[in-house]
Amino acid sequence: MGPPLTHPADRALARPARRPLAAVAALAALLAVGAAVLFDIRTPTPLGVDAPADRFSAERAYGNLRVVADRTHVAGSPANDQVRAHVEGVLRGLGLETEVQDTIGGEAGELSGGAGGSTLAHVRNVVARLPGTDSTGRIFLVAHYDSVQVGPGGNDNAAGTSAILEVARALTTGPRPRNDIVFVLTDAEEACLCGAAAFAASHPLAADGGVVINLEARGSTGPVVMFQTSENNAALVDVFSRAAPHPVGTSFAVEVYRLLPNDTDFTAFLDNGFTGLNSAYIDGGAIYHTPLDTPESVDRGSLQHHGDNALALAREFGRTDLTRLESSTDATYFPVPGGLVRYPGWLTWPLALLAVGAVGVLGWLARRRGRTSWPRIAAGFGLALVPLVVAPLAAQLLWWAITTIRPGYAQLLDPYQPWWYRLSVIALATAVLFVWYALTRRRTGPVALAIGGLGWLAVLGVVFAGLAPGGSYLATLPALAGAAAGVVALLVRPSGPWAVVAGVAGAAVGVVILLPTVVLLFPALGMKQGGVAALVTVLLGLAALPVVDLLHPQAGGQRAMVAVRARRVGAIPALAATLAAVVFAGVGLTVDRFDAAHPAPTHLMYALDASSGTARWLSRETDPQPWTAQYVDAPAPVSDDFPGIGLPAASGGKLRSGPAQAADLPAPEIEKLADTTFGGLRTLRLRLRPQRPVRLVTLHVDGTTATVEQATVAGRSVPVQSGPAERWSFGLVFHAPPSDGIEVTLVVRPIGGQVWLRAMDASDGLAGLPGFRPRPPDVGIVGSHSSEMVAVARTFAL
Repeated sequence: MGPPLTHPADRALARPARRPLAAVAALAALLAVGAAVLFDIRTPTPLGVDAPADRFSAERAYGNLRVVADRTHVAGSPANDQVRAHVEGVLRGLGLETEVQDTIGGEAGELSGGAGGSTLAHVRNVVARLPGTDSTGRIFLVAHYDSVQVGPGGNDNAAGTSAILEVARALTTGPRPRNDIVFVLTDAEEACLCGAAAFAASHPLAADGGVVINLEARGSTGPVVMFQTSENNAALVDVFSRAAPHPVGTSFAVEVYRLLPNDTDFTAFLDNGFTGLNSAYIDGGAIYHTPLDTPESVDRGSLQHHGDNALALAREFGRTDLTRLESSTDATYFPVPGGLVRYPGWLTWPLALLAVGAVGVLGWLARRRGRTSWPRIAAGFGLALVPLVVAPLAAQLLWWAITTIRPGYAQLLDPYQPWWYRLSVIALATAVLFVWYALTRRRTGPVALAIGGLGWLAVLGVVFAGLAPGGSYLATLPALAGAAAGVVALLVRPSGPWAVVAGVAGAAVGVVILLPTVVLLFPALGMKQGGVAALVTVLLGLAALPVVDLLHPQAGGQRAMVAVRARRVGAIPALAATLAAVVFAGVGLTVDRFDAAHPAPTHLMYALDASSGTARWLSRETDPQPWTAQYVDAPAPVSDDFPGIGLPAASGGKLRSGPAQAADLPAPEIEKLADTTFGGLRTLRLRLRPQRPVRLVTLHVDGTTATVEQATVAGRSVPVQSGPAERWSFGLVFHAPPSDGIEVTLVVRPIGGQVWLRAMDASDGLAGLPGFRPRPPDVGIVGSHSSEMVAVARTFAL
């Protein structure tokens, strides 16, 4: 038997005499902490052209940005040649040792259409070197200068390219660094990361590895987040923390990025043994990879953030003895006002277990003080699971309802004006928490619910420690702080001010750690996964339950009429949050409409089968919008006729399809240069030549007619995947092919008399095709590598 429970009115961690005043003061304190947290992760003020020569200036960088993003410049295009010439000229003008690496780059893997093979490209990287005075290694500042096929790439990645050019200018105005600094502006990143792969694997300056600082963008605004590192990053994070003037980054972001189907040039460097840091700004994702990614869309503050950090890191790594820049562990790190908190990864498990123990001590002490009982604590723990499940589900249902009203959102990373919807998700998660608390508080008790909420934080800290160590701090540290605050509150008078102060202090730790995570998760994952941000919002609420309790009348002990009035008062926070969620969603639907400045995204391709003389329109839209529905209707198989068109993993080889008039477009040609047979193997030396200006060519071998044993493309051996005989079991994609084509050598084991090959090329731009009607002003192009593709395919029997 434990000690008897106290009077119901006393079953709270804090019972201030002036409850409304305490509630207002506590909320004000947490709001102040939250404001400081958000203020700290803002973008810096952009500097003008009159900034000191040794400083980074967003306005100076913007001058180069406008040249780079003057028009669409996909790899291999004349426009991309002009961009490369400008970049090369700027670097040479700074007196740097500059060259163009003209080579073939490749990235082996599985083609998205399901046919095993390789992706290659003809790339031209611009490489410049600032020699060090006593080099201990090399620092590589990396960005890609090519754009996607439908947009000029103002943010992705003219921003990164122009930032590096401005950093190079600033570095050449002062003393030379100790270490070599190499500026690498890569080609064909959007196509296949092939430029970075070629540099990292074969350029002499890359032979000994080094530290890579990669600059990227996946949006148009927001703080620059250092979201990816190489393994054993403790030393790198230490440099980033002390050198970057605006260090925004979390070890949790590294864990999130590993779950996303994205890669950047940084991946190619990691694959070749480099270390380093990868940074990007990611908000404003609606214009990503679209014609709207113009210079005018670039946030100068984000550009300044990129450049400030890159310049400071280049200088710091430039003076560091890189031979000693080693560590054997990853760091846990996250932003706080004034800097970056970091600690070694080996502390993850001890802290997680300590949090579990601390919550256990809090439960034991609360029972000893008569504030609750073990059955109530168990009930509080079980009940705390409810908002953790309901809030994310409610957020996903909210977004389903919004996309039902506005289907065009399904094709966007984020709405054009997402903040109202983000606020709606936060308000909805808060409403779920408040409703749950109002319904369970009186019977279970505030202390039991607070302990139960902290218990789930501690449990999740352990789960993260095992599955995603870099994210364990999100739950572990708030649980530790909350448990410590609860112990203090139990040791002082519940009616005194210190119990409230302790509760606010514990909640403040949760705000500092979890609020930036909520804010950064929305642009990272998009509204389609808003449930994740809702989950973190609930975790923040559970960490702040002692403060949430102050918003409700004193618990228990009231007469019937008073109790009814208390429950009505206790419903006010839940009703207010629910109303806010509805209002925010309604405002979002009102202000974020599709128009000429914010067009509804649509996806359309044209595919011509030159062998049969038939053509069709294709779209990846699962629920075609009215404009797209003019061209396509039901899903139809695509992979057999056009294996070179990358298909979504869940498409089953099908896209929305509709009949089209055959255009007068020449198909690619296959010229047989040599054909020999020896020992049952047939060697075909071929030239695959496009007959029109194209972005890429593909070649696939019918696996039912031959098995490919070896393959060489443009003099480069490519891997061959073995497997059961099936159609198009081997394939390759070649981006930016020369006008005279590429040479391919195949060593095959014939199954029948003839070897069947399928060649395809692809250009961009539907204008001029028979039957195509230009989009109205309020209809746009979705950000996709296959948008506006014109594919022409033909089968050859050899």
